[in-house]
Amino acid sequence: MLTAYLRVVFARYLTPLAATLARLGFTPDAITVVGTVGATAGAVVLFTQGLWFAGTMVVWGFVMLDMVDGAVARIVGPSKFGAVLDSTCDRIVDAAIFAAIAWYYAFNTHPAQRAMVLACLICLVLGALTSYIRARAEGVGFTCNVGIAERTERLIIVLVGTFLNGSPLNLPYALAIALWLLVAASAITVVQRLATVYKQAQQREA
Repeated sequence: MLTAYLRVVFARYLTPLAATLARLGFTPDAITVVGTVGATAGAVVLFTQGLWFAGTMVVWGFVMLDMVDGAVARIVGPSKFGAVLDSTCDRIVDAAIFAAIAWYYAFNTHPAQRAMVLACLICLVLGALTSYIRARAEGVGFTCNVGIAERTERLIIVLVGTFLNGSPLNLPYALAIALWLLVAASAITVVQRLATVYKQAQQREA
């Protein structure tokens, strides 16, 4: 999966930074909160005004702290509260991104473009459902880390769309394509996870 691959690629760069932050006394929870506040503020302030390029840069920069807090946690020692806090903050950032995009298309565009609002809402629901299925499956003893659109993939797709929409290339349909592609990928991921849990349940019963 892309998520695991990216963590391996960035680990060599994040580990020295994480070690420095740990020596300076930064806790994983503090880094998580800073990243969440920054990414949420960037989305709410910039995306709602259609400042796609600037918003993408700000949000992506703070989202990268999501990898740093994990690296720091591995150095100072992980905590169960930190794991719950990290997952909770992930949901906050995801909601802020899609809600901000939906807000812009609901109030600042021609009615014909407001189907984008629907796409954002579907992405929000499917994203939450994807995470819920995994949490619920792991709660009953199954594994469920499968799917073509985990959180990393979802963020990459939507932020590539906002970037291309607001970059000097000014591709007006890039964000629409990204959102509807994400709807399809997220729906497939939900089915993949349910199928995985079903297979494991059948094997356990057998």
